[in-house]
Amino acid sequence: MTAVQAPPRARRAPLRRLRELPPSTVLATLALIAVTAVVLLPIAIIVFTAFKPVAEVNAYPPSLMPGTWTLDNLEQVTSDLPFFRLIANSFAFAGGVTAFALLFDSLAAYALARIDFTGRRVLLIAIIATLMIPFQATLIPLYQLVADLGWVNTYTGLIAPRAADAFGIFFLRQFFLALPRDIDAAARMDGASEFRVFRSIVLPNAMPALLTLGLFTFVNNWNDLLWPLVFTTDAEMGTITSGLTLLTGPSGIVPHGVMMAGSLIAILPLVVAFLFVQRRFIENIATTGLK
Repeated sequence: MTAVQAPPRARRAPLRRLRELPPSTVLATLALIAVTAVVLLPIAIIVFTAFKPVAEVNAYPPSLMPGTWTLDNLEQVTSDLPFFRLIANSFAFAGGVTAFALLFDSLAAYALARIDFTGRRVLLIAIIATLMIPFQATLIPLYQLVADLGWVNTYTGLIAPRAADAFGIFFLRQFFLALPRDIDAAARMDGASEFRVFRSIVLPNAMPALLTLGLFTFVNNWNDLLWPLVFTTDAEMGTITSGLTLLTGPSGIVPHGVMMAGSLIAILPLVVAFLFVQRRFIENIATTGLK
């Protein structure tokens, strides 16, 4: 059976619709494509450099695409570092911080948004004020506290100081304020406790905000370099970001191909995490409150 060809008019229809688009739409589309290309260029450099041999990585002038594809960089990064242990540490660190932060931030945000108590406004101002304090200003006393507790080179020392976050509390509080209070009152009239209202009513309706905050928290901690460097002195307890700083070649020369290979593997979990929550992430940007 021969395939039926579309009539010329039907084939020209998409082109005609394209010509009928307003100039502003065309310019906006072209600008979006240009911005996307600029944003994706560093990722493309990481991907292609990870598969280049050493001679091409150090060649001048540099080229984007590898002339010869190789897996030597991937093999070297797994042999020079306890790579899979570092990946596991990163999951434990970023995942643990994200889980505890969502729990404690949501509890604090619920109290500040839905419960009337004396000093609530003062407490909120104090929490927001902590956002103005540079992280570096508290790093030394925080390290001294962790060291006194014997938590250096432990998961507890990495996770516990970040188990709650002022930004997360403020972010969830603003979302909780948008939820109608009628559902709280109806649940309390039926005999629901405060925690039952929080667990069964508020949290399910705040799932887009929780997933958004969880994604931000996971990505920020996965990519964090300073925190694991300060609170871990054992290479076996480092994360993938801090572990990549240990890669040095002869005379202290950094093997950029190996570094890019490690970076490529390190960003894959972040891509998977975003793909997992992207729909709810977009929902939270587009809408607020109940659906």
